[in-house]
Amino acid sequence: MTGPGTLVGVDVGGTFTDVVVFSDGVIRTSKVPTDVADQSNGFLAGLAAAGAEPAGIQAIVHGTTVATNAVIERKGARVGLITTAGFRDILELRRRDRHSIYGLTGTFEPLVPRNLRLEVPERVAADGSVVTPLDLADVLEAGACLAEAGVDAIAVVFLHSYLNPEHEQAAAAALSERWPSLTVVRSSEIVPVYGEFERTSTTSISAYVQPLVARYLDRLGVALAESGHQRELLVVQSNGGVAGAAVAARMAANTVLSGPAAGVVAAQQIGHAAGFTNVITADMGGTSLDISVTVRGELRLKEQTTLDFGMPLALPMLDIGTIGAGGGSIARVGDDGILAVGPESAGARPGPACYGHGGTAPTITDANLILGRLGEGSPLGSEESVRLHLDLATEAVGRQIAEPLGLSIPEAARAIIEVANLNMAGAIRLQSIERGLDPREFALVPFGGAGPLHAAALVDELGMRAAVVPLFPGITSAFGCIMSDFRHDFTETVNLPLGELDETAVAEVLDRQRRVGLALVADEVGAQATVTALHGATLLYDGQTYDIRIALPGDRPTAEDFRKAFDAAYLNRFGYTLDNPVRIMNLTTTVIAARPALDLPAIATAMLPTEGKPQPAHHRELYLREGPCSVPVYSRFAIPLGSTVTGPAIVEQSDSTLFLDEGQQARVDHLGSLIVTAN
Repeated sequence: MTGPGTLVGVDVGGTFTDVVVFSDGVIRTSKVPTDVADQSNGFLAGLAAAGAEPAGIQAIVHGTTVATNAVIERKGARVGLITTAGFRDILELRRRDRHSIYGLTGTFEPLVPRNLRLEVPERVAADGSVVTPLDLADVLEAGACLAEAGVDAIAVVFLHSYLNPEHEQAAAAALSERWPSLTVVRSSEIVPVYGEFERTSTTSISAYVQPLVARYLDRLGVALAESGHQRELLVVQSNGGVAGAAVAARMAANTVLSGPAAGVVAAQQIGHAAGFTNVITADMGGTSLDISVTVRGELRLKEQTTLDFGMPLALPMLDIGTIGAGGGSIARVGDDGILAVGPESAGARPGPACYGHGGTAPTITDANLILGRLGEGSPLGSEESVRLHLDLATEAVGRQIAEPLGLSIPEAARAIIEVANLNMAGAIRLQSIERGLDPREFALVPFGGAGPLHAAALVDELGMRAAVVPLFPGITSAFGCIMSDFRHDFTETVNLPLGELDETAVAEVLDRQRRVGLALVADEVGAQATVTALHGATLLYDGQTYDIRIALPGDRPTAEDFRKAFDAAYLNRFGYTLDNPVRIMNLTTTVIAARPALDLPAIATAMLPTEGKPQPAHHRELYLREGPCSVPVYSRFAIPLGSTVTGPAIVEQSDSTLFLDEGQQARVDHLGSLIVTAN
């Protein structure tokens, strides 16, 4: 059943597809296996499992991994590159980096092979002036060669086009007119910033994923329309904001961190509402652990991320670090006799050994089942065919881990969990301590299907303030889909010495970015939407390589505004400032149209008892450090608001499980979150 105000969030992960349906103050959820071959199948199956009728839905918001998988698995489109004469090999020249700091050998395979990278004689100088005019006949000749080679997309990247895009615009228009079936992507639209390698890499990645993302979203849109859904599908972007499917298809590279970004948005809001301004989010699903740090309630964005060695993506996105530590991460004993866990994963199919789908490798999920933290035979999500089988987990861990190490099977399972926890704690330290942040000043918000199983151990290992386990931890990313605002980020290089600031020219750039953002939002949500435009810039000292992002106080900033904001940001980052001249590299604008906020306390009140004491549903044998013992198992939605559960204990729900060790407790707050602390 759905009503006119129904909101639906759908997050496709590597193992499961999660769906949350919010209608008339009531939440319904589903978790079904992801169809790796076609994510739309899991999407539609999840809607059906949650009882969502597309015809009655106000908005469907989607977090997708189509772009992510295409890049990581090297299964994107066949791409050709047309670039300025002399810059054909920039994708392979890269920066002075290498796979390993030891040795001088290595291999690198760019997304665009050399025979599909062609040059044309044209040149724009560093000040934007034309040195060598563009001849469109050269462009069409290169396009004909690429079309004959069977490319799906063409990336057009000319030198200094971020200052003067006319050559790129003319070339792209000519190519699109001559070969309308090809996807043509130009760097001056995707990423108009300095840095030829990063700009070429980003544009190539965009061309590599755009045909796949566009076809997927079109196919999904048609299926939803045939089911009666009358509105445009919405898609979460890597910056944590939402865009219409048409924009997301055109700017497909902005969806590379779509699903993880949605989870960070929800976790940050839940952690902040629980009273913690400093939050570290930890999304542990079936294949990976995604970590993000929120300081003083603000999501951290980075201007660039590296998707794989030699493949930077220079687009604004949430700062998320990822390691291969999920429920399906495979444990193995190496030739050196040392136990390792991950990064390889059993994935959705065949999955962990205990799934009974043919998997034979021992995983983190198998270890949790052996230790009693998961229950044998309990359903996993909405898929009744997925059940946990203790005998299969025991056989896999026993033969491949316990026997080689000379351990009992429970000891081997505990070793797997402890190695995995240390890996995850190390990743959190990497995102916090190595950036000058103390994890003891942060709360952990664990989510994903496997996150709460390891939350208490991570809080203990890192000395964190608490863990905030959301009401629906296993589908928090799907929740984030319907909690995210419409958002578009714009960046443009100006490369101005601060001492030569032209306030009028700067104001014109910021105003142009704002107007483009307003037009996008108007197409997505209508002209009546309340929109906020936030301006910023990146600056550096002359002679430096890396810039620092600042916020600007208005839409017509002065030189003093730039200098004060830069000095404050530099001082906060490094502890000192310099008297050196400052240069403005990029101007940025973020346009946000807020979507209606969910009433999380009302949802918790509707879902949980408001009076009484927690009563265990049953007891289960659990292996603790001292040995096996019987512990209470609580049903999450039978624990009243404001009450406390003391460990050792298990708290179960269909989408996730919380494990409390000895000396730990969990209190239910006003949002329905479980606040995990030491007794």
